[in-house]
Amino acid sequence: MCKGAFFMPRALWLLIIGMAVNVTGSSFLWPLNAIYIHEHLGKSLTVAGLVLMLNSAASVIGNLFGGTLFDKIGGYKSILLGIGITVFSLVGLTFLHTWPYYVVFLTIIGFGSGIVFPAMYAMAGSVWKEGGRRAFNAIYVAQNVGVAVGAALGGLVASYSFQLIFLANALMYIIFLLIAVFGYRSIQAKPAKQTSVIQEKGIVKDHTKLYALLILCLGYLLCWVGYVQWQSTIAAYTQQINISLTQYSILWTINGAIIVLGQPFMNAIVKVFTKSLKSQMIVGMVIFIGSFMVAASAKQFAAFITAMVILTIGEMLIWPAVPTIADQLAPKGKEGFYQGIVNSTATGGRMIGPLLGGFLVDIYGMSMLFLVLISLFVIAIFTTSIYDRRLKETASLVQHTS
Repeated sequence: MCKGAFFMPRALWLLIIGMAVNVTGSSFLWPLNAIYIHEHLGKSLTVAGLVLMLNSAASVIGNLFGGTLFDKIGGYKSILLGIGITVFSLVGLTFLHTWPYYVVFLTIIGFGSGIVFPAMYAMAGSVWKEGGRRAFNAIYVAQNVGVAVGAALGGLVASYSFQLIFLANALMYIIFLLIAVFGYRSIQAKPAKQTSVIQEKGIVKDHTKLYALLILCLGYLLCWVGYVQWQSTIAAYTQQINISLTQYSILWTINGAIIVLGQPFMNAIVKVFTKSLKSQMIVGMVIFIGSFMVAASAKQFAAFITAMVILTIGEMLIWPAVPTIADQLAPKGKEGFYQGIVNSTATGGRMIGPLLGGFLVDIYGMSMLFLVLISLFVIAIFTTSIYDRRLKETASLVQHTS
């Protein structure tokens, strides 16, 4: 993962293993959701987008609820609650995956899994404060180990039976539940006591940090609106041009493998070429634009591989940076809430993306979709470049008055 990764705290390793198992299970299903709704349930891409929007909307609520729960009752109980809700829904989906049961269970799964993620990230930040970006990067890499393994196996299993996909997802989440029950109880990541307004040097500074995070998250949301097209409209498009399910799943295996194996190379690049997390994110967004320009003209599998490789490099720069900045901005006792905002923003992008993409493709075609997405990335570059402007002004004012 990175230099010194094996010297990370034991508690963080337990979180890493749990995250990998969690995402492996979910990765059996999420890359194939749009395909299943469109091809197997016979619904339009717009309807598929609406279903995925419901899943993501429930996850947004779960993210905010889970982040607040972490601040009140700690990570262990929050994670167990989220896993319990998700396991219940996955078992239901295993036996009832026809219309409209699919929609109901997928929505509940969104809420349950949404509770888990901000608690996992907040726990990671609290058990290895001195690790900074490395703690969040480790969790991010664990997620992508899960993506690589789950997507590879998912495409293979789906070519035989979707029934087995639902069963595998449920079994992996049950394993995650066992890891959490026996591994996370001893993790000392209890909510910190929130400092007073005076200790935080005034309510203006506190609000300034929150405003900065919200501006940053606007660009983050737009990036996710674009990124999620690979799981929805682009996924369905690949089926229309005779790229098989197995080949499509290989794209996500490549994505996960590059993220896991390319960490040393990426760490060196970041150290040399990016002076701050903000510049790191902006470079990543420019790379995103390049990826979608390649995808816009792709007709063969090899071209989609190229676009995915470029996309992966971009996400390696953007995705870990946002929770790291949120952790740096969060006042004591609000770490879970701030991570909840970040996770709900990503989920919001996953909610809006399939619906927007499905509508654009159904009405105007794929070319218009790519044009709109590139425009959104340009806006994201702008918002990211200005998110900390008020923070700097406030810091300068404090220096002059102290």
